[in-house]
Amino acid sequence: MPYRVAFGGFLHETNTFAPSKAGMSAFEQGGGWPVLTRGDGVFDAVRNVNVGAAGFIEEGRRRGWTLLPSLWCSASPSAHVTREAFERITGDLVERIRAELPVDAVYLDLHGAMVTEHFDDGEGEILRRVRAAIGPDVPLVASLDLHGNVTALMVDSADALIAYRTYPHVDMAETGRRSGEYLAGIIGTERRHAKAFRQIPYLIPIAWQATAMEPCRTIYGRLEAREGEAVPSLSFLPGFPAADFADCGPSVVAYGVTQADADGVADEIADLVAESEEAFRGRVYTPDEGIREAMRIAETASRPVVISDTQDNPGAGGDSDTMGMAHALVRNDAPRAAMGLIVDPAAAEAAHEAGVGATIRLSLGAKSGIPGDQPLEAEFAVEALSDGDFVATGPFFGATRMRLGRCACLRVGDVRFVVASRKAQMADQAMYRQVGIEPTEQAILVNKSSVHFRADFEPIAETILVCAAPGPMPVDPAAFPWKRLRPGIRTSPKGPVFNQGA
Repeated sequence: MPYRVAFGGFLHETNTFAPSKAGMSAFEQGGGWPVLTRGDGVFDAVRNVNVGAAGFIEEGRRRGWTLLPSLWCSASPSAHVTREAFERITGDLVERIRAELPVDAVYLDLHGAMVTEHFDDGEGEILRRVRAAIGPDVPLVASLDLHGNVTALMVDSADALIAYRTYPHVDMAETGRRSGEYLAGIIGTERRHAKAFRQIPYLIPIAWQATAMEPCRTIYGRLEAREGEAVPSLSFLPGFPAADFADCGPSVVAYGVTQADADGVADEIADLVAESEEAFRGRVYTPDEGIREAMRIAETASRPVVISDTQDNPGAGGDSDTMGMAHALVRNDAPRAAMGLIVDPAAAEAAHEAGVGATIRLSLGAKSGIPGDQPLEAEFAVEALSDGDFVATGPFFGATRMRLGRCACLRVGDVRFVVASRKAQMADQAMYRQVGIEPTEQAILVNKSSVHFRADFEPIAETILVCAAPGPMPVDPAAFPWKRLRPGIRTSPKGPVFNQGA
């Protein structure tokens, strides 16, 4: 008889300082990922999409397992997942797994940095409930985003936590496949590996976590070299430095044939990360500095200068509507420039009502109330309209069908803005093309994304600059008003030590 394997997915990356929470509608809309789907519909929802569940399904089918889907959902990063959404989705997921018992194993596609209104450790609670439902002996393996803030409860509840190794995350489906491969080594047996868990004593800004850059390139190279027969799984997670609770931060999770195997390699990688602290710092421009530098480079460049509007990254909890970089583009008369996404449903609706060719006066963006942010008030030419329904073409989103609601290309001078009704980070060239902007023909592109955009834009970029305009995700995590971190952790590389109440 083939092994019966239940699986499901519930993903959210939580910025506890962000302006908006994730309720049920956020998961029903998907935020650029497949929408909340239950039962056998999961197979079609994630097919050919770059998510862990897709890779796991392929591996499970290759091995002849009977796959039993519960549900899969994801939402754009934001503030806390509401109590209602967490309880409804988790309750449904657990009950669907329980209804399939007995099963030979369970796989979960999780993020690792979910904070809810009532649980600091969302994934720990999901794994705890699934473990309680299936019992102590059924193998339970989960894949995680490398931005996961891993906790002892997560490590204790699962037989293995296996994290992505690329940022931009082009290996999400591959991580699901690796999770299936790991599960194949323990399913149907009593074999379980020793665990080692290490937390790193400083927070790492996401702008400098890109795995093709140093120091992550060296760290992940060592990681892959050390994984093998004695250490079947080894993960380094730089963490998501925007969740105000004790376990926020980088970590190493290792699984070994013996405890000595697991401990030895976990210490080795943790020591390497500790030695790399100074290297996790980089150059950041102000909006005007960044635009002027981009204009200088563009004078002789043959490809676009790409700017990361990192502090309003919707992939880190921003609402994708701050306008600091937009003001800088217009103020400096930037030539052949485009920026996206600006999420402003009312502006998109006004553009659709006016029609292509019209000129409309708008107060664009800045609806999130971010201190220091102001809308861009101007006369905008409506150049193109879209229903926001298209298929992504780049390596990060893969073949995801994007549903951004009504969209428009609005122009001021020689600056074009992609205005959308729903948020998703600007990590795919198709997000420009769907409103008639060819990204390769622009001199300057300003993307609301911190790192994921690099997967599709680095190949066309002359260079990449990082700018800090007002937004809910400071490029330096030390700028957050921390209250609940664990005492002694440094809030940025070589930065101040957190000792609240000490």
